[in-house]
Amino acid sequence: MAATDPSKEPHLPVLLRPLLEAVAPVSGVWLDGTFGAGGYTRGLLEAGASRVIAVDRDPLAFELAAGWADAYGDRIVMQRGVFSKMDEYGQDLDGVVLDLGVSSMQLDLAERGFSFMRDGPLDMRMSQEGPSAADIVNEASEEDIANILFLYGEERASRRIAKAIGRARAEAPITRTLELAALIEGCLPRSKPGQSHPATRSFQGLRIAVNNEYGELFEGLMAAERALKPGGQLAVVTFHSVEDRMVKRFLTDRAGAGGNANRFAPQIETEPPQFTIEKRKAIGPDAAELEENPRSRSAKLRVARRTDAPAGTVDPKTIGMPMMRGKKT
Repeated sequence: MAATDPSKEPHLPVLLRPLLEAVAPVSGVWLDGTFGAGGYTRGLLEAGASRVIAVDRDPLAFELAAGWADAYGDRIVMQRGVFSKMDEYGQDLDGVVLDLGVSSMQLDLAERGFSFMRDGPLDMRMSQEGPSAADIVNEASEEDIANILFLYGEERASRRIAKAIGRARAEAPITRTLELAALIEGCLPRSKPGQSHPATRSFQGLRIAVNNEYGELFEGLMAAERALKPGGQLAVVTFHSVEDRMVKRFLTDRAGAGGNANRFAPQIETEPPQFTIEKRKAIGPDAAELEENPRSRSAKLRVARRTDAPAGTVDPKTIGMPMMRGKKT
C-alpha cells in the first residue's frame, strides 16, 4: 500500500466515495479509462485493487503522475490511449471505471483552451493531436458549426452564433478562447445572476466535437463489455443529460430490460443479457460532497455487473447517441 491518501489530494474525483461503496469489495485488476489526475486509480488501489490499468489520451496526465505513481510500483500500468480501445489494453478485468467529460486539470490550464473564463489558444484537444477547436471554428461551414453547437451543446441559438462566427472569421481568424466567448456572449441575452456563462453550451459542443466524446463513449461501453470478465463491474460517472441517457439506455438494453414496445406482437427471441443492474436509479452526490465540490452537482453514477453472456454490439440509435448528419461511428 502506498502512503498517499487520495482523500487529501487536490482534484478529488467526483463521486469517488459512493463509487467505491457501490463496487465493494474492490479486488483484482481494474481499468481506469479516464485517468486524469489519478484520483480514481489511487482510490481503487487503496480500496484493494491488485492492479489498475490507467488509460488517458492526454500525455499531461502521465507527466503529472510522475511524482506519486512510483510509490505504487507495478500496481499501476500507464497506458496512453482511448477507452474505446480498452479491450486491447486488458482482458478478463474485474472492473472498469469511466469519469466522463473534461478534467479540472485541463480546465485550469489556459493554454489548453478548454475554458471560456481564461484567455488561451482555442484548442480543446485532450490528446493534444489532430484538429483543434480553432480549426472547426475557422474552417467548418456555418451549417456544420450550427449543428455542432445545437446537437452537442444543446445551444438553441446555434444558428445565430454560427452566423456571427462566419462574419467574424471573414475579417480575421478566431484563435483565442476569450475572443470566441465574447462573440457568443454578444449573440445572447445578458445572463441573470446564478445562470451559467452564455458560452457554456457552445464551448461544450465544440469540445465534444473536437474529441469525438460521444463516439468514444459509445465505443467505450461496448469495449468494456468485451473486456470485463463474468462478475466484473462497470461504473460510469456522467455530467450531463446526453451522456447519462446514453449510459442508461446502453445498460438497460444490455440487461435485457428494454421491454416490448407492443404487447400484442409475437414474442421475439432475445439474447441473454450481458449485464445485470442492481440499482436502477443513478447515484448522485450527497450533501457533504456538494459542499466540498460544487462541480459534483450534475454528476450521476451508474453501475452494472457483467454476466457470462457473449459480448455483442449495439446500434448507436438504440442508446440515443447524437450524430451529425452523414457521420458514421
